[in-house]
Amino acid sequence: MALYTDKVMEHFENPRNVGTLEDPDGVGEVGNLACGDIMTFYIKVKDNIITDIKFKTFGCGAAIAVSSMVSEMAKNKTVEEAKKITNAKVAEMLGGLPRNKMHCSNLGADTLQKAIQNYLDKKSNKL
Repeated sequence: MALYTDKVMEHFENPRNVGTLEDPDGVGEVGNLACGDIMTFYIKVKDNIITDIKFKTFGCGAAIAVSSMVSEMAKNKTVEEAKKITNAKVAEMLGGLPRNKMHCSNLGADTLQKAIQNYLDKKSNKL
């Protein structure tokens, strides 16, 4: 049996939305010292919609695939919809992850949530 699903391999080999954004509306970074994975998400929000999202991930293939999938799941969604993206949903959308790689799906959703919270904090301070 293959270690990773075809969907995981597709997102690892051809990750979507890699990079950074100039003047992002929100930034979130999460690192897991146990495995060495570090993820950063950058979001642009217009009229409560995540219009653009980029990520930088230092980590294993599963971490890169998770970042790519999270970025696709969040792009063009409202902030409220994106806040509902969970670790379990990310793993499900990738067709599952090996048990020893499930922490990668946790990092992806957590990093997105940090970027959204950063955006909301900035927005509330501007008012």
